[in-house]
Amino acid sequence: MSEEKRGHRFKLLGELVQDAHITPNMSVAGLLEEYSKMGGFMARHLSDSFKVLCEMLSDSESTNFLSFTADLVSTGLRGVLAQLVGSGLFKVVITTCGTLDHDIARSLGARYSFGSFDADDVELRELGISRLGNIFIPVEDYGALTEKFVHSTLAEAGAAKREWGVRELIDLFASKLPMDENSILRAAHTAGVRVYVPGFVDGAVGTHVFTFSQTHSFTLNILRDMSELSDIVFDSRRTGALIIGGGISKHHTIWWNQFKDGLDYAVYLTTASEYDGSLSGARPKEAISWNKIKPTSKHAVVIGDATITLPLLVAALPEKIGARLKRTH
Repeated sequence: MSEEKRGHRFKLLGELVQDAHITPNMSVAGLLEEYSKMGGFMARHLSDSFKVLCEMLSDSESTNFLSFTADLVSTGLRGVLAQLVGSGLFKVVITTCGTLDHDIARSLGARYSFGSFDADDVELRELGISRLGNIFIPVEDYGALTEKFVHSTLAEAGAAKREWGVRELIDLFASKLPMDENSILRAAHTAGVRVYVPGFVDGAVGTHVFTFSQTHSFTLNILRDMSELSDIVFDSRRTGALIIGGGISKHHTIWWNQFKDGLDYAVYLTTASEYDGSLSGARPKEAISWNKIKPTSKHAVVIGDATITLPLLVAALPEKIGARLKRTH
């Protein structure tokens, strides 16, 4: 073996796996520290993600994006997301239209119940129950409920002016919702966080806007949001993103950051596989090839259910960061 290979071998074997030790009632931060020592399969990745997240949120010159998919909003993780949004640690939220659907419905009192992945869906249809994973939603607590709210808000909006941007319309919806400490939209409105939904027509709220436009003079300018996002990215010294799930919300986040040579920080929480070539499953290293994440960036990815991994990361945040979460309630 050559000296060069011997040196390389020594470097590869330089960090040893250590056995973890768990103590009763230990802190979540302490648990993640044990994860960093033990290696394990995703344990080390979760610990690495925590370190990147802390550095990103501690960087006063980083404009941070929070990206997530709507399915998470149908669960109790909605409250954690509202805390993150309300903290002001993230300047921009990029999500899907279903987030508007679920957040508005639940703010208006919709009942989301525990269900089962193995439920009889034919029976559920007959009973007027829609299923999202293992969450049950009564049909009367979704489309009709949100349509009444959207149409009444649009009637007021149309009287004020004819043309609206998607982001400013979302903020208007947020301002009209009842007070709800678990509302993501309410938290964003209060904290001055901008919420962008690039796939606005792909959901109930987008459809409600369409049906309203059929009988009223109302115009939605989707390009206005693009101009705003462009300004945010180019006006930022550094950018970071916590990206939960995949799809259009993930892509829109990394897409805009490519025009400034990519994100400086990136944490992915996902369950998607990269081996089908999908954007949802693509790892941060692939985004580097597209100029969407910088080669010098701090980045990490955790393969696991975000309803488990995100609360662990948030609960472990140090006091100087976590204290901002407490002020949202």
